[in-house]
Amino acid sequence: MYEMCQKTMTNSKLNFIFFGTPELSVTVLEELKVEGLLPRIVVTAPDKPQGRGMKLTAPPVKVWAQEHNIEVLQPKKITEDVVAELKARSSALEGGFAVFVVAAYGKILPQALLDIPKHGTLNVHPSLLPRLRGPSPIRSAILFDEKVTGVSIMLLDAEMDHGPILAQEIVDIGWPPRAPELEALLAKKGGEMLAKILPQWVSGTIAPQEQEHERATFCKMFKKEDAEINLSDDPYQNLLKIRAYEGAPGAYFFTDPPAGGGKRIRVKVVTAELAEDGSLRLLRVIPEGKKEMNWEDFNKN
Repeated sequence: MYEMCQKTMTNSKLNFIFFGTPELSVTVLEELKVEGLLPRIVVTAPDKPQGRGMKLTAPPVKVWAQEHNIEVLQPKKITEDVVAELKARSSALEGGFAVFVVAAYGKILPQALLDIPKHGTLNVHPSLLPRLRGPSPIRSAILFDEKVTGVSIMLLDAEMDHGPILAQEIVDIGWPPRAPELEALLAKKGGEMLAKILPQWVSGTIAPQEQEHERATFCKMFKKEDAEINLSDDPYQNLLKIRAYEGAPGAYFFTDPPAGGGKRIRVKVVTAELAEDGSLRLLRVIPEGKKEMNWEDFNKN
């Protein structure tokens, strides 16, 4: 008990700012909290209209920060004024900010901001860098059938996911996983790793390792059109797409137009699996304009 209290007191003196937006970021924050690591400031995206009523909704990280009485900043862009403000905040703080932490923030951070804290800016990246640099490593790992993936803690530099690595760990999961399942696992693992690494990094006991840049692969930001499948295509490849795009945008297909005329119907696939004979078995779907239902019930119509 004494050791735990001592660790919490020591970690509570580590001054840092956290940049993040979605639920994945909240999972990382929760793991930091377990180790007594709470940011002084949280920087996240602005509130956005959501749902059918387009109600202005706070991002998950803002909700978490408010529950923990942590100051929240929500700039639309990281401008020179934002950089100047954070630099001034750091100068006003005894010893300045030790480090910044980024986990799924969703915006590019300029080098001037990365350089503010004494020990730079760390990023939780959900892939085994240099593989899958870019904005969609979790969905891309499934889509590209990586089979082995994990988490990297890296020091950010001016190039995308290019900086040196502080630590990496592989995660074990049945393949192919569903995107939300893999995201939750990687976020928890990333938070656990970061909570251990932060104090060590600030104390100077970790040596960063340069990435093998010649082995780098890249992923892109997906569009809704990318999630369309053709049920006559390879069953396993279709399963990868269904599981990679689960949630938003969600894999979908179009039915053939009715014999008597009419329009095609867009059908979103919620869940599917491979049958013993290797064929694709759809389980749950959402037909256009209707509620989620079993595939068998949809076929009866």
